[in-house]
Amino acid sequence: MTTETTAGANPGIADLLAAMRASDSIELKMTVPTSSHRATIASLPLDPVETQPRQVFFFDTPDLKLNGAGVVVRARRIQGGRGDTVIKLRPVVPAELPAELRQSAAFNVEVDVLPGFLGVCSGSLKGKIPNDDIRDAIAGGRPFRKLFSKEQRTFYAQHAPAGIDIDSLTVLGPTFVLKGVFTPEKLGRRFVAEVWLYPDGQRILELSTKCLPNEAFQVAADARAYLQSHGVPMDGIQQTKTRTALEFYSAELQAGANAGSVNGASNGAQPKAATTPRRRTTSRTTSRATSRTTAKR
Repeated sequence: MTTETTAGANPGIADLLAAMRASDSIELKMTVPTSSHRATIASLPLDPVETQPRQVFFFDTPDLKLNGAGVVVRARRIQGGRGDTVIKLRPVVPAELPAELRQSAAFNVEVDVLPGFLGVCSGSLKGKIPNDDIRDAIAGGRPFRKLFSKEQRTFYAQHAPAGIDIDSLTVLGPTFVLKGVFTPEKLGRRFVAEVWLYPDGQRILELSTKCLPNEAFQVAADARAYLQSHGVPMDGIQQTKTRTALEFYSAELQAGANAGSVNGASNGAQPKAATTPRRRTTSRTTSRATSRTTAKR
């Protein structure tokens, strides 16, 4: 499991405070140690039966060139509603973003803050898309670019490394996610609990709540006191859902490519450079729940 060391994390207290003041929202989040998952879920007012299943697909090159450039491309299928997409850039300096972009209703600048006052500021351009459209694109029925709005595609082109267009990307996923929501009466504030289930058996339980920039310190203190009172450990190693997913699927693709090269060499064939089909997805047998909602290949 990876620790929270994403690019731009913990930029310095002064820079982080400046980013928080200039952001649109703050997300206070923490991950719970795996050994405490069951106890944490049991201690909070969460009903596992009411959780919402989701499928998360990332798009990148097999060697994660987008991630290295601070660009995240994601599509998400959501039970009972429309799916969504996002082109995210991180880290960002809010004051350096174009005014026109900041005024877009689809754009949001948010600072993720973790225990220990680690944080990263990101800019996200979001879109809505039918769940079936995402499934069709993953199965090869439509170009990936059709999942994203014109505004999102322009944002991508401005920040992605040269020569990497959206349609050339590889699908990394899906990752199966369960989302639960609870609102403690004492706080009157909405909390989100997400469990990310990775194909190799890893799982991440993240607890989060959002607030306005001028509320951040008070909300953080109240949330910490509430969680501690319910026995939630606050001193565990912090993990990142996105990085864990990207690194897992990238390693899986590399392992598959290496195995193919070895097999080819053992058969007397000339080794070839590893290539990944445009519509290739990883971890086709993530879980029964995932396979029922993923298009057949």
